[in-house]
Amino acid sequence: MKNFFKIGEISKLYGIGVDSIRYYEEIGIIKPQRSESGYRYYSIHDIWRLNVIRDLRSIGFTMEQIREYLDHHTVLSSISMLEDEKDAIAKQIQYLQKLQKNVEHRLHNIHSALSLPLGEICLMNIPPRHCHLLPEGYKNEEEMDVLIKQLINLNQNRLYIIGSNQIGTMISLPSLVNKKVLSYQSVFLIDEEGEDILAGGHYLCVTYRGDYRQSSYWGQELIQYAHTHNFKVLGNLLEILWIDIHTTSDESEYITQLQLPIE
Repeated sequence: MKNFFKIGEISKLYGIGVDSIRYYEEIGIIKPQRSESGYRYYSIHDIWRLNVIRDLRSIGFTMEQIREYLDHHTVLSSISMLEDEKDAIAKQIQYLQKLQKNVEHRLHNIHSALSLPLGEICLMNIPPRHCHLLPEGYKNEEEMDVLIKQLINLNQNRLYIIGSNQIGTMISLPSLVNKKVLSYQSVFLIDEEGEDILAGGHYLCVTYRGDYRQSSYWGQELIQYAHTHNFKVLGNLLEILWIDIHTTSDESEYITQLQLPIE
């Protein structure tokens, strides 16, 4: 077995970038020997230190923590470092589990959206839904995106992938009935950890594909359907974005559901 290795050999064998190895040398964590011609040669001990650095960096240890460990390397310090490493790995597992749950939720929402019947008005009993809600109106998609970012910031501990939780808006019923226009009153993000609640109960629902301008037409259709069937409308129209710009850049693939609370 070789006793010394060149920097290129180390980089290739252990998957550590040449620039990283040189940086570790610059800050004094490793100290390779040099040949008469100036080439760096790394010993087995240097390789051990590089592997420790790589492994600890991969789970979030700072360079100062790693330096402290390498400079005071004893049985007790190894035990302490391994305990810290175990805790860091546990936190990463928890992070990845949250990420996995979020991805699974997003996939479920997309598949569910693709199975929704289009252009059919139906009566649904929807349970109360937790959400984050901002009672602020908006006029265009750019303003809505700003509000959505504010909603996400309400829960910094939650790992979000945009689009993994259903985004929705409330449309003013009087504006739709009297002026035939869409007036967006608020925006919400359906989330089981949200402090706000969307009321449960009976809703007239319809789902359409394509641009959001259709909400005006289908919203009026829901209102007319409610009046024709002697339902009492209880509140503003909900617009739920099942598939939007966060899932596809093709507007024709958007899937939106309107929900009108009635009794």
